[in-house]
Amino acid sequence: MFLSLRVMCYTMILNICSSTDTDFFAATAELEYLLDTRARTIDDLDIYIDNEEKKLSVVKKLHTLYREGHEKAKEDIVNYSENPINAFIIIKQLTIDLCHLRDIIKTGTELINQITTNRDDVNYPTLQDVKGASQALIRLQKLYKLDVQQLARGNLNGFENGISMTASDLYTLGHVLYNAWDFYNARNWFIEAFRKYDKEDIPYKFDKRNIFEDIVASCYLGNRKNATQWIKRIFVSKLKMNETMKIVVSYLRKNIRSKGKQDLLDISELTEDNKKLLMPSDAQLRDKLFAAICRGESNSSIKMDGRLKCRYLSENHSFLKIAPIKMELIHLNPDIVLCYDVIGDEEIKTLQQMARPILKRTPVRGRYGESRISDFRISKAAEFNDTTSETIARISRCVSHMTGLSVETAEPLQIINYGIGGHFRQHYDCIVQPNCTKNCPVRIATVLFYMSDVAQGGATVFIKLGLTVRPVKRAALFWHNLLPSGELDPSTMHGACPVLQGSKWVSNKWIGQSGQELIKPCSLEDQKRVDTHT
Repeated sequence: MFLSLRVMCYTMILNICSSTDTDFFAATAELEYLLDTRARTIDDLDIYIDNEEKKLSVVKKLHTLYREGHEKAKEDIVNYSENPINAFIIIKQLTIDLCHLRDIIKTGTELINQITTNRDDVNYPTLQDVKGASQALIRLQKLYKLDVQQLARGNLNGFENGISMTASDLYTLGHVLYNAWDFYNARNWFIEAFRKYDKEDIPYKFDKRNIFEDIVASCYLGNRKNATQWIKRIFVSKLKMNETMKIVVSYLRKNIRSKGKQDLLDISELTEDNKKLLMPSDAQLRDKLFAAICRGESNSSIKMDGRLKCRYLSENHSFLKIAPIKMELIHLNPDIVLCYDVIGDEEIKTLQQMARPILKRTPVRGRYGESRISDFRISKAAEFNDTTSETIARISRCVSHMTGLSVETAEPLQIINYGIGGHFRQHYDCIVQPNCTKNCPVRIATVLFYMSDVAQGGATVFIKLGLTVRPVKRAALFWHNLLPSGELDPSTMHGACPVLQGSKWVSNKWIGQSGQELIKPCSLEDQKRVDTHT
């Protein structure tokens, strides 16, 4: 009905799209590779500008955007790469904007083809990365209720990155929401694009009329009353409307003449069955609760218990007699423990160096044990067995000392880097499904090592407990996933909040139930929980 992301010269970007799926958006650690790509692009543009003076009016403006962003990045590469706004901009600059540049200079020299074609010595993102970065930024905006105007100015919840979004950036984000049928939020991004359009004076693949149409369309499909003010602006501006927009405007003018709340649904007129259809599902309620806890808005009240304490753990292994572990019991029933300084900076550096070259998108498991890639989890991971290196083996020994459990049947150590707005929605670590036919590990316990601090976001939250645990570098979080009866403990549902600012590195060790029979024997009382602090 309405133009959906208006092609935006996507058909011109086949060279970029044909490359191997890199998923740069899924791990912040890999975004630094794109700085080299952008640096090469800047050099190529310098040469091109020297040779093609007649075509500089547009090229210079894009060149300026690239250079300003890159100079800003060089001031602090780490913080620059960890900012989701910067990540979105650099990915879009190296895909859609490069395509636009190529379209403008069709009669250019061979150099322009080199700029927009993949090279062996640099990495180019794909349109999948544009989509992933866009969705990540939108996810952060919606979950943390960030102001769109502030994001457009480069202000990420108080963090100023100095780079404002262009009208094209905002228009792209609006269409990502529009295509996802989120018309209310799409309208906000389109409005910001409209405000920026006249100030920039850059010839894009869209014009002011297109933005008008998309704003009205978003209002029409979302809340029709909001469309009236934009219809008036269309008539005042005397912009030429296409036939589809004329039909929409005619309909709105006839049906939305200050009729108050006529578009609102009258619940009293619905049947009981239809009312049930309008009620949010359990999954939607969990999503809302997850978002609220991540924002710090949870209404769950955790009663202070005198048994919650900090102490030195020294009893699980003789080694702990001379090197006790600092531990804090942060929740009772189920017991959740945070152990401090259990992994060193050099070990963290080693693990990151081992993982970086082989990071791959982290899959999720379905109810039958099948593995698949999903937006449910945005991160990349690498796995290592104990025999890989002494560092990995030493960490496994630490897990055994810390938990008092055997790691003989534990899964490989998984090292994870979360991507732009990286998250892992609420889930259980243990799969206890009678229909599960393959890859169905029964994980009695989880140990989660925090390998970095995170400036904003990235907390581990237990949604049924209302508990939030913020990453503390060098610390490890430990809990049991099963009741002593061997059944799943439903209170251990947890998730990783989206990373708002920073880079989140973690590693986890899932401990199998097998081999623990004599260490943690099953109890006949299903509801009796594991006592990990005595």
